[in-house]
Amino acid sequence: MLGKKQLDDGHYNEALNSFEQAILLNQKDPDLWNLKGITLRSLGRYDEAIECFNKSLEIDPRDKNAS
Repeated sequence: MLGKKQLDDGHYNEALNSFEQAILLNQKDPDLWNLKGITLRSLGRYDEAIECFNKSLEIDPRDKNAS
């Protein structure tokens, strides 16, 4: 997944864009919301990150990967 590689490489703005595009296509994927949250947290956008983590947990309350 391109966004994951961008995140791992520290390209947070590009990763955020990738995850936002992916979420447009699949809004019910808790992993995408979680990855977007991690990216936002890396950018220091904590309130938005929390919203994404909450959305991930809303979709799948058993999601053990949610930060």
